[in-house]
Amino acid sequence: MAAKFELKVAANGKFFFNLKAGNGEVILSSQMYKAKPYALRGIASVKKNAADDARYEIKEAANGEQFFVLKAGNSQVIGKSETYPTKQALQKGIASVKKNGPDAAVVEA
Repeated sequence: MAAKFELKVAANGKFFFNLKAGNGEVILSSQMYKAKPYALRGIASVKKNAADDARYEIKEAANGEQFFVLKAGNSQVIGKSETYPTKQALQKGIASVKKNGPDAAVVEA
């Protein structure tokens, strides 16, 4: 199974997307967008910025685990990962976004 961006509509009518790896695991989630074209622009931004190491920022969650955010050229966060128990797992998550993000297909779920 190939990686994909799943574009969804939330219960509140806003749009969001998840980047899923080939195994179906969510590796990056977006914010909520008020309209579909904005969400599609967010996906395009992930595709454009995913391969750039400088666009990743590692942060610490309240529970002490780490997560990463992917930022656009204007420093806006375009996606956030799940939390990871180890630095090695976090680095694998970043590598997966870098590998899958630029070429993943967009599907509406």
